[in-house]
Amino acid sequence: MAALGALVKKAWSVRRFVVLLCAPLALVPVLLSLPPKEGRCLYVILLMALYWCTEALPLAVTALLPIVLFPFLGILPSNKVCPQYFLDTNFLFLSGLIMASAIEEWNLHRRIALRVLMLVGVQPARLILGMMLTTSFLSMWLSNTASTAMMLPIANAILKSLFGEKDTSKDMNRENEENQASLQQNKLYTVPTEMQFLASTEDKDLTEEKEIASDALSDLKKEEEYKTNIWKGFLISIPYAASIGGTATLTGTAPNLILLGQLKSYFPECDVVNFGSWFMFAFPLMLIFLILGWLWISILYGGINLRGWRTRKSNIRVDAEARAREVIKEDYQKLGPTKFAEQAIFFFFCMFAIMLFSRDPKFIPGWASLFAPGFISDAVTGITIVIILFFFPSQKPSFRWWFDLKAPNTETQPLLTWRKAQETVPWNIILLLGGGFAMAKGCEESGLSVWIGGRLHPLEGVPPPVAVILITIVIALFTEFASNTATIIIFLPVLAELAIRLKVNPLYLMIPGTIGCSYAFMLPVSTPPNSIAFSSGHLMVKDMARTGLLMNLMGVLLLSLAMNTWAKSIFQLGTFPAWANIHAENATSLLTAVENVTLSALNKI
Repeated sequence: MAALGALVKKAWSVRRFVVLLCAPLALVPVLLSLPPKEGRCLYVILLMALYWCTEALPLAVTALLPIVLFPFLGILPSNKVCPQYFLDTNFLFLSGLIMASAIEEWNLHRRIALRVLMLVGVQPARLILGMMLTTSFLSMWLSNTASTAMMLPIANAILKSLFGEKDTSKDMNRENEENQASLQQNKLYTVPTEMQFLASTEDKDLTEEKEIASDALSDLKKEEEYKTNIWKGFLISIPYAASIGGTATLTGTAPNLILLGQLKSYFPECDVVNFGSWFMFAFPLMLIFLILGWLWISILYGGINLRGWRTRKSNIRVDAEARAREVIKEDYQKLGPTKFAEQAIFFFFCMFAIMLFSRDPKFIPGWASLFAPGFISDAVTGITIVIILFFFPSQKPSFRWWFDLKAPNTETQPLLTWRKAQETVPWNIILLLGGGFAMAKGCEESGLSVWIGGRLHPLEGVPPPVAVILITIVIALFTEFASNTATIIIFLPVLAELAIRLKVNPLYLMIPGTIGCSYAFMLPVSTPPNSIAFSSGHLMVKDMARTGLLMNLMGVLLLSLAMNTWAKSIFQLGTFPAWANIHAENATSLLTAVENVTLSALNKI
């Protein structure tokens, strides 16, 4: 039995190598069962999907496979594959990552977070709301992972000030046993110091002592249960808010930019999705989801007590909230007065957001209309702002310096150095985006997307609103176990072809699929923010599953509501657009050609 256990452990340790070697062989039937070019492209996509889901190779390394496999298999020449890794969409995302790096360099994000917490108050429900609002706002501009990693230490410091150190259930049981033993021996109940009960040493009747001890023990258990629930509510709200907040801007999370890049690949004439139009659609959705999510978490974990909301707070909780207020204030004061660099970063951050939003907001002419049509994109705007960060001084310039011969002649440090950008920008995400765009290009050029569309006849009778709900549910469940970036790369080509089959605006299906892959709340492995919160040791899988199930359902319903209301006017979803019609006509001609080639091949056999 021991030998079998050792063998299983050895097999598990080499599982990645097994997948790496066996997956290409297992997928060989795909090459034989499809038309040649489409089969080869599907082979590469399925191989990458397997590697992404199992992480047999690092995600970014798997994203580089099209550079090797597409030319060797005759799908695309290298001069068409390689440019996909540096499209203007990649540079828009890069500008957001560099801006986030500058914000983190000068601790502006921490100052914003602490300031918001000071404003909302220290009652548990308000603090959870403050945590969620702050995390979601930061996640709109920083990565979801960075926002979660920054907010969790702040949450832990506040929780410790409210309740002291978090005890495990084992410690609590041991403490209760010790208290009971002390009661039997000394006829007194020993209470932890954090509860601040006054122990009376006067002689009393034994029956009265037991009643007091029983009441104290009951109060202690209630307080510990309340403490544990609030602690869980705090920790679970932060990753959820990060995932929700990332959907509000195009640069907030990678799937949003993959949608933009694949739209440009499949539908080059589509110009309705940009930073401004996306923000107008996604920001209200984010706010509604955030408020409902806060209510659900607060009710579930005791931040809001529906039955006892009028009851007076105990002195224990009043004192704890006062301590929490002092901790937040002390942390804020440690930051010191606002530096010139922080003010400069905040100014350029506001310029970054305003210029992206106002470039082409659609409902009014944007500033890009002053230039030649098609020359100015969101990438141009973002890179223009971040370039300034590399030479703008981090200290306030002084004209006296020029006339003071004794002043030190030291070089002024810019707001952001290239060394810092190299260290903090997650460059692997750029490669991951490029791999997704290369896959989309391969699907288009090989005719695989058309072939897939030809196999979607059974779904043509599905009403579009029902299709939106089904798509969101399927993708949200799929991304619980796989990377959201890999998920959307795989599904978007299928959704584009399905929309053409249903004769609806492709955005009507592609946008719910894109946002739905960010609604992964049920498992620790679903997203990096979930994993970070779970690693704190205070959450269990059942906590995330119980809370995340309703969060997923709320996300699906709210997204369906948004797509059938205000999104219709923003993206003109009520009609089948001309840019999609051109693609449909090309797809029909390609499909006919593919069928003719397949039939001629069968006749020869």
